Amino acid sequence: MSKLSIYQVLPRLFGNTQPNPKLFGSAQENGVGKMNDFTDKALQEIKALGINYIWYTGIIEHATCQSYPGYKIFGQNPSVVKGRAGSPYAITDYYDVNPYLAESIPDRMHEFEQLVQRTHKNGLKVIIDFIPNHLARPYHSDQFPATDFGLNDDATQAFSPKNDFYYIPGQPLQWNDQMGTLLPGEKREPYLEFPAKATGNDQFHPNPSIYDWYETVKLNYGVDYLNQKQQHFDPIPSLWDKMVAVLRFWASKNIDAFRCDMAEMVPVEFWNYAVTNLKQEFPELLFIAEVYNPNLYHAYIYQGKFDYLYDKVGLYDTLRAIICCGIPASDITRCWQHLNGLDAYMLRFLENHDEQRIASEFFAKKPEQALPGMIVSATLGTGPVMVYFGQEVGEPTKGISGYSGDDGKTTIFDFWVVPEFQKWLNNNKFDGARLSESQKNLRQAYAQLLNLTLSSQPLSHGNFYDLMWANHFDHGPDPQFIYAYLRYTASEYILIVVNFNKYTSQKFKLKIPEHAFGEMKISISAKLEFTPVFGFGETFSISAVDTAYKGMELTVKPSSGVIFIFKPHN
Repeated sequence: MSKLSIYQVLPRLFGNTQPNPKLFGSAQENGVGKMNDFTDKALQEIKALGINYIWYTGIIEHATCQSYPGYKIFGQNPSVVKGRAGSPYAITDYYDVNPYLAESIPDRMHEFEQLVQRTHKNGLKVIIDFIPNHLARPYHSDQFPATDFGLNDDATQAFSPKNDFYYIPGQPLQWNDQMGTLLPGEKREPYLEFPAKATGNDQFHPNPSIYDWYETVKLNYGVDYLNQKQQHFDPIPSLWDKMVAVLRFWASKNIDAFRCDMAEMVPVEFWNYAVTNLKQEFPELLFIAEVYNPNLYHAYIYQGKFDYLYDKVGLYDTLRAIICCGIPASDITRCWQHLNGLDAYMLRFLENHDEQRIASEFFAKKPEQALPGMIVSATLGTGPVMVYFGQEVGEPTKGISGYSGDDGKTTIFDFWVVPEFQKWLNNNKFDGARLSESQKNLRQAYAQLLNLTLSSQPLSHGNFYDLMWANHFDHGPDPQFIYAYLRYTASEYILIVVNFNKYTSQKFKLKIPEHAFGEMKISISAKLEFTPVFGFGETFSISAVDTAYKGMELTVKPSSGVIFIFKPHN
């Protein structure tokens, strides 16, 4: 099996070629991408980047200000919508597709099913979001109203294992004028909720702040948060089966994986129940968890049955600190050591919809300066690697785009555009003709790296060996900037060396210790031939014994890396 290489994309923005969006503009004013923008040509180009999974973010219908009165589809109260497009994580109907993504609104589910078929036809697999912890305050399923949440709740109780929601009995929801997004001259219509429900980020009071997930309400999986988180899992809460039904509905559309939003805020016992049930029916289905607490990794893998977890607080945070803050590259060693053998379960990335763009003023400024970090993300382990659309062309996300302000992120709340990415779209020709030479070179580097991770057996499922412990000597690599390691199988061997120094090439001697050759089952008397397959380098030969005790001479350019395949000869 090849390593998973994931391309995250927001369909709302992907195909939008409008040149001059209006701040807080509507879909009609600013344009909006469609599911049909993912043509065969587009999907083939994404696949050629070295991708085998595509994560379509924001498919399921969510709270938005956008209305389609001709179809009796009306936007939500702006007080409970962030931006004009709204957050993809404030679901209003778990059984429907966002109308604005469809060319033909009545056929929107059919268009999604065609998208899945088209994606598969082009050799890619499909990931969509599952948002289990919370839903939009104004939730209502037009498709299956009998499935609505809270229909049989006793709202006089703050907590009941039979309720779908948590309540603040006797108190209305309270708002301030900073919540939501009102246009100039737009009158705020009060949003009435009585009694108030708990807010999605575990706020059990009636007055959420603008810093809370105020547009969402928390779902009740049988945990009494106000009483030492007492668990009421026997009998199984009815919400569990409702959420399994949601998963089953989308799995039946032939998707291949769920990215499970804020999975750690939902009890691991539910995940065991849900994943076990779903995999009995769909054994190839994958589950990817957004989990940030390393103390929960073991439980969510082995008890929760997740296939992969986010490696955000480990490798992402470390690589960002190396690139931006000057912490030593050798800290990468600490990352894999702290995982205690769980490395193969970790999904690595340098960008996603929650994080600031590499090329933004808040991160590296120059996208090329993150290349060594991207090399490490893609090759350190056997778990998935992920790229966020536009990352491969250095999208910087400049200026205010709407609700989230100028924060270095591509907005998920607004009908907007991704300007540098549009140059690759080139009016939906997907030929990159408008990209600069530096952007073309960056995209080529990503394609070369990602395709190598797919084709290389050592990178897909090989062993790992950290070389830094054996390289503390005069003229050895500077651990402030250099990180080096091996990936290998029984018959294939790869050396990876990266340089995080932004300004200076690093010239040094690197040792592969005799212990490593023993692990790889390579004779210390063998002759080794090194051939570069990524980055700048020349083919060279050296004996294993000299490599172990004298070291090989290497030069690595600034903000770059080199990957060698090496072969032993007796």
